[in-house]
Amino acid sequence: MQNAPDSSLIGEEYEVEVGPVAHGGHCIARTDEGRVLFVRHALPGEKVVVRVTEGAEDSRFLRADAVRVLEASKDRVEAPCPYAGPGKCGGCDWQHAKPGAQRRLKGEVVAEQLQRLAGLTPEEAGWDGTVMPAEGDKVPAGEVPAWRTRVQYAIDAEGRAGLRKHRSHEVQPIDGCLIAAPGVSELGIEKRSWEGMASVDAIAATGSQDRQVVLTPRPGARLPIVELDRPVSVLRVAEDGGVHRVHGRPFVRERADDRTYRVGNGGFWQVHPKAADTLVRAVMQGLLPRKGDTALDLYCGAGLFAGALADRVGDKGAVLGIESGKRAVEDARHNLQDFERVRIEQGKVEQALPRTGITDVDLIVLDPPRAGAGKQTVKHLAGLGARRIAYVACDPAALARDIAYFRDTGYRVRTLRAFDLFPMTHHVECVAILEPVKKDA
Repeated sequence: MQNAPDSSLIGEEYEVEVGPVAHGGHCIARTDEGRVLFVRHALPGEKVVVRVTEGAEDSRFLRADAVRVLEASKDRVEAPCPYAGPGKCGGCDWQHAKPGAQRRLKGEVVAEQLQRLAGLTPEEAGWDGTVMPAEGDKVPAGEVPAWRTRVQYAIDAEGRAGLRKHRSHEVQPIDGCLIAAPGVSELGIEKRSWEGMASVDAIAATGSQDRQVVLTPRPGARLPIVELDRPVSVLRVAEDGGVHRVHGRPFVRERADDRTYRVGNGGFWQVHPKAADTLVRAVMQGLLPRKGDTALDLYCGAGLFAGALADRVGDKGAVLGIESGKRAVEDARHNLQDFERVRIEQGKVEQALPRTGITDVDLIVLDPPRAGAGKQTVKHLAGLGARRIAYVACDPAALARDIAYFRDTGYRVRTLRAFDLFPMTHHVECVAILEPVKKDA
C-alpha cells in the first residue's frame, strides 16, 4: 500500500550528528525524535544537515543525503569527481572520504556483519581487521584509481551516455568517469550520441587489447553505426535477452594466473584489473592444493578457479566446475580443454551438484552471486567432507549468513581476508577459508 501523499517526508531537512557506517554505502543517524536515517555523503562523527530522499511518516527508516556539512570529519576530502554528490551519479559511495578511511569503513562493515549475522569477532574469524588495497591502487587523498574495466552506461532520452542516479532510473549524463579504466575511457563513449539505445556496456579486457561494447536497444530501435576512438567488437542484446554478435569477436580474452580465459557475450569477469590474480592467490594460499586432490569450483563462470585448481592438483587430481550460464559453460570448457580431468557441468549448483553423485571431495571453492549460497547448499557441501573450503564473497552480509550455516554443519572459519577491489564504492571482496571443526578425542 502506498503512503498518502501528505505523509511523505521527502525534502524535509534535519540537523543531525552522524553515527556509524552501515552496509550499503551510508551511515546511520537519528533525528531529535529518534527517527532512523540512512545518510549518504556523510562520514561518522560529522554534524550535517540532511535532506530526506525516501520515506514517509510511517516508514521504519528514512533515506537522506547530507547536503551541508557543519562539522567535517578529518577523513573528509573534496570529491574529485564533479558527478559525485547528492542527487548526482550513484556509482560511487565514498568519493568524499580519504582512501585509507574508505578501507577502514569497509572493514567496520565486514566486522559488523560478521558479529551480527555469524556471532564472530574478527579474531574468531582469523582476520586482522584490515581491508587491503589492490596493487597500484594506493593513491593520495583527492585522487581516484582508474580501475573499472567494465562500465555500463545508461542512455537518456536524448541519446546521451551517463550513469544512473542512486536508487533511480534517472540518468546523470557525464563527460567521463574517473574510476573507468583507461581502456574504457579511451573508447570515447561519452562523446557519442546513442539515440535509441537503453544502455551501452563497455569492456576493456585485462592482459589483452580486446575492447567490446554491448548495445541494448530500446524496443523497436535500430542499431547505430558504432564508430569509437579505438577498434572494438560490437554485440547486441535482443528483446528476448539473447546476445548476438554484430561485428568482431563475440568474446574478449582475459589474463589471470598465467592463463588466458575467453569470456563471451559480455559475461562475468572480475571488474578490477588486479582482482582475478589477487583472488586466485588468496584462494590457493588458503586451500594449499596437493597433487592428486579432487576439487569443486562452484558458480565457476569462465573457469578462473577451476583452472588454477587444475594446474595445482595435477594429472592425478580432478576438478568439477558447476555454472548456470550456458555461454559461461561453453567458455569454461574451451578455457580448460587442456586439462583432461576437468569437467564443467551446466546448472544451478543446488540442483546440479546432487545430480553428480559426488559424495566426497578434498577441496571446494565457491564464489556465489550476491545473495550467497544459502542454507541447503551449505548443508550439502559440508556433507562432502572437504578438508578446506574457500568462500569468495562480494557481499559481507551473505558471507556472514553462510558462515553461520557452515558453523551449524561442523565447519569453522580458519582465516578471512578482505580486499578493496571496488575503490570509491561501498563494495568489498572477502575470501574466507573454512575447515572442519576437530572432534575431541
